[in-house]
Amino acid sequence: MYESWKPVLDAEFNEPYFKELAKFLHEAYEKKTIFPPKQQVFSAFTTDLNNVKVVIIGQDPYHGPGQAHGLAFSVRDGIQLPPSLQNIFKEIHAETGAPIPTSGNLQRWAEQGVLLLNNVLTVEAHLAGSHRSKGWETFTEHIISYLNEHCNHLVFLLWGRDARSKAALIDKAKHLVLESAHPSPLSAHNGFFGNNHFIKCNEQLENWGKTPIIW
Repeated sequence: MYESWKPVLDAEFNEPYFKELAKFLHEAYEKKTIFPPKQQVFSAFTTDLNNVKVVIIGQDPYHGPGQAHGLAFSVRDGIQLPPSLQNIFKEIHAETGAPIPTSGNLQRWAEQGVLLLNNVLTVEAHLAGSHRSKGWETFTEHIISYLNEHCNHLVFLLWGRDARSKAALIDKAKHLVLESAHPSPLSAHNGFFGNNHFIKCNEQLENWGKTPIIW
């Protein structure tokens, strides 16, 4: 966890809702297989708060073995690309001509100031959505509200219903909010493909005098 996040996260950890969530997670990790590994749950916050330029909101972590490592949409090196991530890379290729990577590890984005934050940060193995409504949604909303209030000129990429529900928390006079369908194969053809979010994001960053992201 990046030191710049510590005061923000400590404030959440002391809230009653988070103490209930922590109790639930302690029991879950003891008795079941939970992803990502405990030490990687907060990996999104290795992106320096003072360097955040782009926020991508995911749903919940991948629920297959060895996939999730705490960054939304990302998988570890050597893991087969999940369908949603394949579609993200296809859209980047269509927009920019960049070759489709062989690795789905998005740490390279995180290091450039892309906060890859899931709506729900943990999941039980093979049970998508199993940790919904346990408190994570409150946590994520508080983080987005903090970014909205204390940061200037961020780009929020909101793909799919879960992410788009967060749009109401964001001041569109301060930040750019780009919304579309989710990159999942079930919905990518309903507006994710062709959304040009990666080009629009970089154009706005440059307009604000910030370095664009190398997608």
